Amino acid sequence: MTDKPASALGYKYLFGPVFSRRLGRSLGVDLLPYKTCSLDCIYCECGATTDLTATTDIFVPTGDVVAELDDYLGRQPFLDFVTFAGSGEPTLHARLGDIIAHIKRHYHDYKVAVLSNGTLFRRPEIRSAVRDADLLVPSLDGATSESFWTINRPEPSIHVNEVIDGLVALRRQYSGTFVLEVFVVPGVNDSEHEIAALREAALRIGPDAVQLNRLDRPGVLPWVKQASDELLARIHEQLLPLTVFEVARRQPGEVRRIDDEYLREAILTRLADRAFDTTTLAFLLGCHEGLVAKHVNQLLAEGQLARVVGDGPLSDSPSRRLIVRIP
Repeated sequence: MTDKPASALGYKYLFGPVFSRRLGRSLGVDLLPYKTCSLDCIYCECGATTDLTATTDIFVPTGDVVAELDDYLGRQPFLDFVTFAGSGEPTLHARLGDIIAHIKRHYHDYKVAVLSNGTLFRRPEIRSAVRDADLLVPSLDGATSESFWTINRPEPSIHVNEVIDGLVALRRQYSGTFVLEVFVVPGVNDSEHEIAALREAALRIGPDAVQLNRLDRPGVLPWVKQASDELLARIHEQLLPLTVFEVARRQPGEVRRIDDEYLREAILTRLADRAFDTTTLAFLLGCHEGLVAKHVNQLLAEGQLARVVGDGPLSDSPSRRLIVRIP
């Protein structure tokens, strides 16, 4: 086993593992040259997009990426996820599906996450490329043309109605954990009209949860401010009955301690009105899936929880192992 970071081993396309508040210990995979993306978001911490494109291509050699993954994963590192993210939009790489399939075929113990801006899923081949991932986190920051163009500044062929239609089609075909991320920009997508449009779109898409995010470090434009706790709470309330959670402000040197009693109560609260699987629960609670699974198994044994088979609101797939609270 190895605890060395990917950078120490001289990899070109792997980074981390990094500790994420939502993904735990995550090995990053970057499939694109710096800032190759279909959007030029005003809040992007990586800076302005230098290659604005919606055309898929083999931007970096597939074989080289696979070789680095084989070398690193073959060392049996401790990871929660192998995460496709980085400095651009991962679904632009034409062989993303092949790389994910390779991981799932040869490294069964590792889960795969794809963090995406959500713009390309109107294309069937892009939806097919991510079907084997365990977790998808696509974005939808604005559900109107005005907010979408102001916040995301897309490649000209991309239109918000097609983005939403693509996410609806993706959700119908994908049976893994699906979390819709919304980046809140005060003064742009926080009006009653914008939130109502977002709620309508999210209800059509049907994600497992909606994640409200906000500025953590300076973005591209200096006028973009961090959303307040009060603003996120108001949007949260207006998005109900969707399952919504908010990304907390990051504090310097923050260490989050979750004791057993708190976690048990948090699991029971989340499962009070709908079913989830342990991957989704861990993502919502911001802690390791193994810890969540331990407490879920205890609560199952105590008769406080029960398993249901694919008939919850998350998915029509009979293979989805869902947990629900017993009234």
